[in-house]
Amino acid sequence: MTHSIKNWAVVPAAGVGKRMQADKPKQYLPLAGKTVIEHTLSRLLQSDAFDAVAVAISKEDPYWPELEVSTNPRIITAAGGKERADSVLSALQALEGRASEDDWVLVHDAARPCLTADDVHQLIATLQDDPVGGILALSSHDTLKQVEAGSISATIDRSRVWRALTPQMFRYGMLREALQEAEGNPAITDESSALELKGYRPKIVEGRPDNIKITRPEDLPLAQFYMEQQ
Repeated sequence: MTHSIKNWAVVPAAGVGKRMQADKPKQYLPLAGKTVIEHTLSRLLQSDAFDAVAVAISKEDPYWPELEVSTNPRIITAAGGKERADSVLSALQALEGRASEDDWVLVHDAARPCLTADDVHQLIATLQDDPVGGILALSSHDTLKQVEAGSISATIDRSRVWRALTPQMFRYGMLREALQEAEGNPAITDESSALELKGYRPKIVEGRPDNIKITRPEDLPLAQFYMEQQ
């Protein structure tokens, strides 16, 4: 008997967000009456696409236990790691015993609070029969320059360059194995890069430009604007 494939969400949220120059990690900054991470998790939970959401939180994090969402029955808290890949791997291990090898895992940045349910469902619908999986991404509208020592050395063909967004959607077993094998490799900046390292070619699914990642102070009012527009 074949089991039905489930979808799980993973949110690495152990980062400190140095570029924000704030007094707390960026996922806990206020945005439209809540914290950034509360918006992010509420978007994932309200999409009704997931059996559970595993959130990787730093062990010394004083803010997470204070949030109501931390006790939501569909939230699983895992220990965060030093790098993003360590946190994702920890969250995958927290799903052990619940998730099957061929279930789907959608990894989403804690600091992307403007994700729409439509994007989640489109990603799942497009990739559900794919052997590997893929990511939400945006094609580049800007001319792209290659730079060496502060000077332009070349213009890059922008038709071949996409900006990676999240969620990134891969099979549970395949993603866990790829991250375990790539442990400590600085080239692993997202989940897709771990799969690429093993020779896989993840698919691209076009996402929305308002699915921004909050990394700088000016991103907060922009995120609030997008939320109001949505």
